[in-house]
Amino acid sequence: MKDQFFGRFGGSFIPEILYNSQQQLIDAYESAMSDAEFVGRLKSEWQHYSGRPTPLTFCNNLTQQIGGAQIYLKREDLNHSGAHKMNNVIGQGLLTQYMGKTRVIAETGAGQHGIATALISARLGLKCTIYMGATDIKRQYPNVFWMKQLGAEVIPVTTGSATLKDALDEAMRDWAANYDDTHYLIGTSCGCAPFPEMVAGFQSIIGEEVKAQSINQIGKHPDRIYACVGGGSNACGIFLPFVDSSSTELVGVEAGGRSDAPGDHAKRFNTDQARFGIAQGYATRFLQDSEGQLMPTHSISAGLDYVGVSPILADLEENGKVRMISANDDEVMTAFSQLMRNEGIIPALESAHAVAGGLREAKSMSPEQSIVINLSGRGDKDIFNVAKVMKDEPFSAFLNDFLLEAN
Repeated sequence: MKDQFFGRFGGSFIPEILYNSQQQLIDAYESAMSDAEFVGRLKSEWQHYSGRPTPLTFCNNLTQQIGGAQIYLKREDLNHSGAHKMNNVIGQGLLTQYMGKTRVIAETGAGQHGIATALISARLGLKCTIYMGATDIKRQYPNVFWMKQLGAEVIPVTTGSATLKDALDEAMRDWAANYDDTHYLIGTSCGCAPFPEMVAGFQSIIGEEVKAQSINQIGKHPDRIYACVGGGSNACGIFLPFVDSSSTELVGVEAGGRSDAPGDHAKRFNTDQARFGIAQGYATRFLQDSEGQLMPTHSISAGLDYVGVSPILADLEENGKVRMISANDDEVMTAFSQLMRNEGIIPALESAHAVAGGLREAKSMSPEQSIVINLSGRGDKDIFNVAKVMKDEPFSAFLNDFLLEAN
């Protein structure tokens, strides 16, 4: 695992000052995952704190409406904190204690990873600092509020586009300066070794559960699995246990945004604006200009506007193991409403990308086929953005009245 490449992607491109801390983390992770006591505590926390296993829910109404494949949702929205992020932070939180460290730092975009990190830090008695782009703070302030109430220090990042990639840069700087007592709790399967493999490993509980649940409920493994792709943690989590399956196709859904113009989307595949590059400690596909500078991105969802992608997914796509598609903002909002009104389930805007891709393709499949859509998070955090897009005037009036009363 020392250099950990996935084909030509991955690796460790970090400053020398981080080398000893990185090697310590690699050794600790390998040791912990071979330690029956650590693994037992991890499984116990997943069950008794986060609420695993999460169910596989059949969408009867949507299946009838679409008229194609049988549609199932893997309900990661029912995890404690409302997203798949809890799977990983429990693992890394316990690993922080295993290494004898007392502080964690993290970056967050949509805020779900920040919330999850703040929650596990409170549970385990760890000091917690969260870096978040100033733009994302405006979009996701309810999450910021709860992070602060949980005792985390939230630091706004105003450099660059003030979004996830810039928050990641600041977190790396903090880790370099404070590695003696601090663990960098990365939220997605990106960065230098061992983060891609480690995060994907903790998240693979999702796909392992789907394997057993689909046999029990469907009688076979699903014909296709859909997951949204930002950095890639939820996609890796549900895809990896099925990579060697010849009967299940894996489909990632990226943020198509407003258009294909530079800065209007966050597609790292099926676009000539993304290419191989090295940044933020690892090699992968990054959105870059002709001079190699990282480009601005856009997504209706704060969690999918990352400029890079997991090296694991980049390698799987390059080798034909995963197919990448995208959904634009309008398609996402349509899918959001479809799921909400037909099944009584409110998805996160990130997850609604996977819903959009899955519903689009389910139409052309037969009723004998089945798909599983990874519902990676719930939509509570997106209420302000959704109300704005839907131009809900009563909600705007409520907010104005609330602010007047508060002042």
